[in-house]
Amino acid sequence: DEVYLAAESDLQTALGHIEAVQPSLVVVDSVQTMSTAEVDGVTGGVTQVRAVTAALTGVAKASTSPGVAILLVGHVTKDGAIAGPRSLEHLVDVVLHFEGDRTSSLRMVRGVKNRFGAADEVGCFLLHDNGIECVSDPSGLFIDQRPKAVSGTAVTVMLDGKRPMIGEVQALIGSPATGSPRRAVSGIDSARAAMITAVLEKRAKLPVGTNDIYLSTVGGMRLTDSSSDLAVALAIASAFVDVAMPTSAVAIGEVGLAGDLRKVTGMDRRLAEAARLGFTCAVVPAGVTTAPPGLRVVSADDIGSALRVLRSISHNGAN
Repeated sequence: DEVYLAAESDLQTALGHIEAVQPSLVVVDSVQTMSTAEVDGVTGGVTQVRAVTAALTGVAKASTSPGVAILLVGHVTKDGAIAGPRSLEHLVDVVLHFEGDRTSSLRMVRGVKNRFGAADEVGCFLLHDNGIECVSDPSGLFIDQRPKAVSGTAVTVMLDGKRPMIGEVQALIGSPATGSPRRAVSGIDSARAAMITAVLEKRAKLPVGTNDIYLSTVGGMRLTDSSSDLAVALAIASAFVDVAMPTSAVAIGEVGLAGDLRKVTGMDRRLAEAARLGFTCAVVPAGVTTAPPGLRVVSADDIGSALRVLRSISHNGAN
């Protein structure tokens, strides 16, 4: 297929190129650098961005079959929001965010808005020297492949949009070098990690508060789902008592301040993903009774009973 490149920032000239070539796809990089003489304002300003976007989307919607699809590349702010007026998002049909940690090769495309379908979708890609490659099954990127269980690790299943993904939490407990214990957290919300640590000490009578605690995820994954609370708690407890959680077990559930364990949405999809990847045991809050074939569900009412389950499956196996 032929690809045409045009180094042009004037909207009218760009529209002339589209009219002359009649392409099936137009990529504008970026919409904030385009301008039109038909409205006042500086390039990248609110008025210019709104006018340029309206004109380009008008071309896409006015074109006849098979038509022309227009992909607008936009800048984002430091907070990850689209730069420019909010009307920019209202004018287009689909909004996708392309994001990723600069220290990791993993990139994700998240659907924020979709006028023609579901918006809570995510696509996973790996960044290579020769481009990006689609990852159809990303769960293996976020777990550490080990032949035997190691204390201080726990696996969970999070939902990113509608896609269930396996994630691993690793914890390390150490004696404080100074009077104040240190907390180092990567890939997990530090405030939530502090809350779970306090719950373990107060409700489960596990004296972890005076120790250094290091928490991290595998593969650069960010655990923003509260369903990972139980895995974080079990990873910390496992590291503290030096009891390894079996590699064939996952932990899914939210931890409350009272030490109670709460069910989370999409439990069926999470358990199905765990079973598909070969896990045989799932530690979940009480009330979860159904599980896919090959996966045994072990229920726990609170954080204390979850720690007893940890000791039980560690000694007796997860099968």
